[in-house]
Amino acid sequence: MSNSLKYKIIGDSCLDLTEELKRDPHFQMIPLTLQVDDVQIVDDETFDQKRFLELVKASPNCPKTACPSPETFKQAFTCDAEDIFVITLSSHLSGSYNSAMVGLQMYEEEYGHKNIHILDSWSASSGELRAALLIRELEEQGVPFEEIVEKLEVFKTQMHTYFVLETLDALRKNGRLTGLQAFFATTLNIKPVMGADKGVIVKLDQARGINKGLARMCAIAVKDAGDTAEKTAVIAHCNNRGRAEQVRDELLKLAPFKEIVITETAGVATVYAGDGGIVLAI
Repeated sequence: MSNSLKYKIIGDSCLDLTEELKRDPHFQMIPLTLQVDDVQIVDDETFDQKRFLELVKASPNCPKTACPSPETFKQAFTCDAEDIFVITLSSHLSGSYNSAMVGLQMYEEEYGHKNIHILDSWSASSGELRAALLIRELEEQGVPFEEIVEKLEVFKTQMHTYFVLETLDALRKNGRLTGLQAFFATTLNIKPVMGADKGVIVKLDQARGINKGLARMCAIAVKDAGDTAEKTAVIAHCNNRGRAEQVRDELLKLAPFKEIVITETAGVATVYAGDGGIVLAI
């Protein structure tokens, strides 16, 4: 770790970084572990999406995820960066946030206070990346740590996350659709448009077929976003860049954006989004 890094953004491995950001020394990933039957896969740069999707397809069971240990977070805090931000999956979906909080406690007991903020993103995938881009922008503008923390906590309540998936099976089998009637409408090719409400998954609408589902998602997203001219949208796709580009084009047909970033899902989001899934955050 060079001494020159003023800030560090640490994500659990559902922070789906673009290729460019993976090379940025300000970012560090702390991997979750994925399990398909008796195969364990670490969700780091060795993650092979195609192979993973094949394993999932071949297995009668649902893949599972295990969050990182508090110790791994604690180690990540032990560095020269002045400001550290951690972005985790919604605490309703994963134990990642709690693990990071325990890691922080362990760090402070040993080393005392440091500028460390742990953000429960109330989201996943593209939502985590959207928060990371905001942190980077504010840090590069020289905004003080406390002010970034305030802005971040407000931003999280205003950010919206949406997704349209080929199937909700993984979410249903892993108990992530609590209180939501599970979907058995696959025979009719009904695609639900899903969203997150304070980090809990909710159903917003539905459409017949994936393309209508994606168009419906874009319409809802643009309506929710209000004035988009100064906003950044992030689209994460699982193994289907063409579909992500379709969503980008649809958004731009409906409204102007400051920027639209496309990224690919790493392991955790691949588990839940499944082949062809799209997650949008604005």
